This record gives sequence, structure tokens and C-alpha cells, in this order.
Amino acid sequence: MALEQTWRWFGPKDPVTLKEIRHTGASAVVTALHQIPIGEVWPVDAILERKRLIEAEGLTWSVAESLPVHEHIKKYAGNYRELIGKYTESIGNLGKCGVDTVCYNFMPVLDWSRTDLQVEFKDGSITTRFEGRVFAAFDLFILKRPGAEKSYSDEQVRAARAYFDDLNNAQKDALVQTILLGFPGSEEAYTIKQFSDAIREYQSIGDHELMEHLHAFLKEIIPAAEESGVFMALHPDDPPWSLLGLPRIVSNADDLEQHLKAVDSPSNGLTFCTGSLGASVKNNVGEMAQRLAQKVNFVHLRNVSRNDRGDFLEDNHLEGDVDMYSVMKTMVIEQQRREQEGTKNRRMPFRPDHGHLTIADRLKPRVYPGYSLFGRMRALSELRGLEVGIERSLPE
Repeated sequence: MALEQTWRWFGPKDPVTLKEIRHTGASAVVTALHQIPIGEVWPVDAILERKRLIEAEGLTWSVAESLPVHEHIKKYAGNYRELIGKYTESIGNLGKCGVDTVCYNFMPVLDWSRTDLQVEFKDGSITTRFEGRVFAAFDLFILKRPGAEKSYSDEQVRAARAYFDDLNNAQKDALVQTILLGFPGSEEAYTIKQFSDAIREYQSIGDHELMEHLHAFLKEIIPAAEESGVFMALHPDDPPWSLLGLPRIVSNADDLEQHLKAVDSPSNGLTFCTGSLGASVKNNVGEMAQRLAQKVNFVHLRNVSRNDRGDFLEDNHLEGDVDMYSVMKTMVIEQQRREQEGTKNRRMPFRPDHGHLTIADRLKPRVYPGYSLFGRMRALSELRGLEVGIERSLPE
């Protein structure tokens, strides 16, 4: 049994169609009900309607990505108990409809962070980048977060100031729009005031408190997932370090192991994202894959070029600083083990996580950064070839 090749699709409004996804060679789709407000129940009828659309094109719905966790749950504030109840109901409804894998994250406020979404790569394609001094300039001089200077060294503050002083008003506006970009598929973003208010609400919550909230949340939802036959897959922080003074608790191997130990169950697993984890020079992603493979329920494959200043660029999938061969080999061997042992979670879906925008991609309207057709098709093709080569090189 090979790894399951999937493709992220943002629903009927996605400029990439299901028919086009079929042409990529993917056999399954990763999607979410973005039209439903965060915190509300995903009803069975809506899940089945999305499933019918997918299956009508000869594909299957492999993973629900994402079933977002409401900020009140992360803070354990407000109506968090009601929201946890709705979350477990959504898990149950997905299980009833045959969608057995759920990707989610526990990142406060921001789902991901980049400082430039229109970087020209060496081959002329368009990619994304995170640059530490640029993010610091936003934090210090645009957002003007109280106490922000404590998060940076004197050298970082000087670099951020020099960068900021060279920006014109249009460039400042573009930076704000980039950092406050909403969830893929949702077309929602924060205003500066909303963003500042959201950060302020975490002032009394550090890593320890957020970890306690995650573990308490797991103890509520994992029994429901087990009962429904659903495998939860926690996504790591992107990037895997603190931003804006906010806590980060899913950033390295120790974090991930602590998460898994909180509730020991096949339903409590990981989304192993090579790009998110690989953004930090402190993470050896190949070793992490070997250490954690048995608890991986979903795989995101993406490569980055990085440095020790906290900068990274989304690279081609078989280039960059992540040893993609090592990760893929680990996952192929783990897939074979699960098949031989007949484990409940033997299906291992993976998707090409992001792709550069090619010239052809730029002819499409409203392509979300990283979610191209042709760039991701190239990535899937390369990853598929890598998988086949590894499979054939292993002893019988």
C-alpha cells in the first residue's frame, strides 16, 4: 500500500477545480467547510454535500483540514465549554460521514506568518518568505505592541528600524495586508485594532498555560474521536518560534512528544509538516520523522531554505534544507509497517504543501499564495517519483 496522494481544495470557490485535481494524479482531497463560522458545528448535511461534490469527480475526501479551534478554547475563556461541545459534535459528524482524519492547530491568533507573498524565485516562479527584521518592523513600528522591544535584541531593533525607515506608505500597507492575511479559503483578515486586541487577550497566557489548555482540550475531544473512528492530527507552529510575545507550544520534537503523551491514543496524532518544522535551524526534520513516525496521521511535505537569523524561503520540494529523501523514506517504511501489522490508522495521506506560482498559475484568478495548480502539480510529481524510487530500493 502506497502513501495516499492528496490535494488541498478550498471548496467550490477555489480557482483550482476538482477536474483539474484529477489531472494531477492525486486520488483524494483535503478540504474544509470554510463557509461555517469558526466554533459552529459542521452539520452532517453539509459534510455529505461536500463529499458528494468530491466523489462525483472520482476523488475521495481524505482529511478535514482544518477544523479550526476557536480562540476561546485556546484561552479557556468565555463560552469555551460550549465550543468544545460543538467541536466534539463536529468530530462525530465527520466520523459518521466517513471522513476519518482531522487536521487542526493550536496557534494563538495567527494561523501562519509570512512577510512577503510575492518573492521571485531563481527560476522566475513566485514563492513566499519570512524575514525576521521585516516582521520585527511590523511589530515595533506599525503594530506598536506594548513591550515589543523586549522580544528583540538591540541588533534586531536596529535592523528593523533601518528596514522600516526605507518603506513608503504603500509598502507599509502591503506589509500589513500580508501579515494580517486570513485563513486560506475564508477571505477574512484582521484589522490592526482587532489584531492588537486579540494579542492583548493572551497577556496572562504563557507557554505553560497554553500547554495546559491544549492537554485539557485533548482529554475532552480524543474520547469522542476514538468513538467516532477519527484520527486527530495536530499541526505544528508556523513558524516554530514565538511571535508577537504569543506562546508557541508545538515547535519541536519535545513539544510534539509532550502532546502525544497527554492522551496516549491512536486518535491523538500529528500532522508532520516538514516546512513548518524545517523553518527552524534547531529542528532536524529527518530525525524528528524517525522519532515520531508511528504517531503521524497526516503528512505535509514542503521544503525551505533557512538561516539562523529566523529567515526562511519556501524552496522547491526536493531542494532546500529539509532532507526530503530521509523524511519520505521514513514515511514509506512506516506505511509498510502499518500495512503488515494491520493497524487502524494504516492509511497515511500526504499532500504537497504549497507550491510556487508558475506563469500559467498567474493566469488564474484569485490564486491563494502557495496554492497553485501547476506549482503543486510539479511538487506532487516529484514527491511521487521519490516515493516510488524509495519503495523499489527497499528489500522485499
